[in-house]
Amino acid sequence: MAGAGLRAAARRWLPCRGHGGPRASSSTPSCPGCGPPGPGAHCPSAPRSAPAPAPAGGAEVSAHLWARYQDMRRLVHDLLPPEVCSLLNPAAIYANNEISLRDVEVYGFDYDYTLAQYADALHPEIFTAARDILVEHYKYPEGIRKYDYDPSFAIRGLHYDIQKSLLMKIDAFHYVQLGTAYRGLQPVPDEEVIDLYGGTQHIPLYQMSGFYGKGPSIKQFMDIFSLPEMALLSCVVDHFLGHGLEFDQAHLYKDVTDAIRDVHVKGLMYQWIERDMEKYILRGDETFAVLSRLVAHGKQLFLITNSPFSFVDKGMRHMVGPDWRQLFDVVIVQADKPSFFTDRRKPFRKLDEKGSLHWDRITSLEKGKIYRQGNLYDFLRLTEWRGPRVLYFGDHLYSDLADLMLRHGWRTGAIIPELEREIRIINTEQYMHSLTWQQALTGLLERMQTYQDAESQQVLAAWLKERQELRCITKALFNAQFGSIFRTFHNPTYFSRRLVRFSDLYMASLSCLLNYRVDFTFYPRRTPLQHEAPLWMDQLCTGCMKTPFLGDMAHIR
Repeated sequence: MAGAGLRAAARRWLPCRGHGGPRASSSTPSCPGCGPPGPGAHCPSAPRSAPAPAPAGGAEVSAHLWARYQDMRRLVHDLLPPEVCSLLNPAAIYANNEISLRDVEVYGFDYDYTLAQYADALHPEIFTAARDILVEHYKYPEGIRKYDYDPSFAIRGLHYDIQKSLLMKIDAFHYVQLGTAYRGLQPVPDEEVIDLYGGTQHIPLYQMSGFYGKGPSIKQFMDIFSLPEMALLSCVVDHFLGHGLEFDQAHLYKDVTDAIRDVHVKGLMYQWIERDMEKYILRGDETFAVLSRLVAHGKQLFLITNSPFSFVDKGMRHMVGPDWRQLFDVVIVQADKPSFFTDRRKPFRKLDEKGSLHWDRITSLEKGKIYRQGNLYDFLRLTEWRGPRVLYFGDHLYSDLADLMLRHGWRTGAIIPELEREIRIINTEQYMHSLTWQQALTGLLERMQTYQDAESQQVLAAWLKERQELRCITKALFNAQFGSIFRTFHNPTYFSRRLVRFSDLYMASLSCLLNYRVDFTFYPRRTPLQHEAPLWMDQLCTGCMKTPFLGDMAHIR
């Protein structure tokens, strides 16, 4: 079993009693990952024997570094037997905050990509329709029609610099991940990216300060519907650049955005889905099972969506049945989120069975009735559903979840369909071994940087090169251009940081709720801070707890 293999490896590295960190067992003369300790850099509870002499220099030091490298490789191999993979469950719910479903009395839902999960086959349809709108109505070159939708090009959460026509991945600290910046369909060299931003990879806060991901010149693509938009934007830029055509970046961006919007506003997407719901709607039976289970346990349900009633009605009839409205205590359509959560001026209006608006004033929200527009403040006043007893699910971190968590104290659940595929990749042996060795190699680099002679620097340079190659390999496992939606090489992405900030729970689909009791308590794993616990493989074999050689570093104090 994997646990037995890990325990056997752990026994070779016994914990050091006054340190909390690992130390080599008495039968092991030296630790992989540790160079010869400098003065004072011993483990307090280790035997007080004289330390091994440091290598004299030159070839001897180089051999010493490569020996530590080989020892660490063997350790990583021993600690990761094949059975250790496949530990994560793609159907699990992951918690950013502790939350007990026992305390949740009211469940709210968005519709698109929450109650209704759509197949990827929808994206090429959106791309093609918007591309043709650009040619036929915005008079863009006919050559754009040669481009087809590439589902493997973009990922969610990317940023687009309108003035530079640059699509890029940015981490939680506002740094562009080098190797993930594209103009059109072509990668932009790292040196050019740094030059474009004044000699740095950093994007200033004022350019990204919009609460909903819309700064003055940079926009973040946060929802799943933005995947065909990013692809079309890149294809159009590629055509203009490839044919030497001058264009205004702001006009091009607005035209593409408007063409994508037209696909939704004109109802084209709704027509495709309604014509073939079996093709486009996924997991309908599971959606019905989730809703029915909650109602059976006495929970109250509501729906707030930007989609029109006729579209929602047909989809819910397909998934749940003709009496779907009896499951919900309140149904609100065309809500105009996110302004629904912040604008107090729009009143609710009632719709009849034909979708016609009533003129009467709304003094209560009745079960089985349909309401349009409105605002959250009236919703709270009429329902008295407040605070942590409400859990709302949506797929858009800004439009669905941010205001509810920050302004109103609701609990929130993010639906992230990409999570299922990413977890399956994380569970592969290739990813597990590659990532673990990257971390071990990083630990070696940190500890061995005290060797400053020329031959040692060549060894460290070789390790740095190998580390970068490993990073590129693991990145490409997720997406060749941009990698994972959750991580850059070592930092969380901007998207990932917002996911943690605006959601208590996140999961691949609403159906994940079926794997848990309705009184289940989610406990987030304690994520150690950098100073709290060992994180790197090299710390499994050293009593120094990642501390640089104290004698060598004394001059910096």
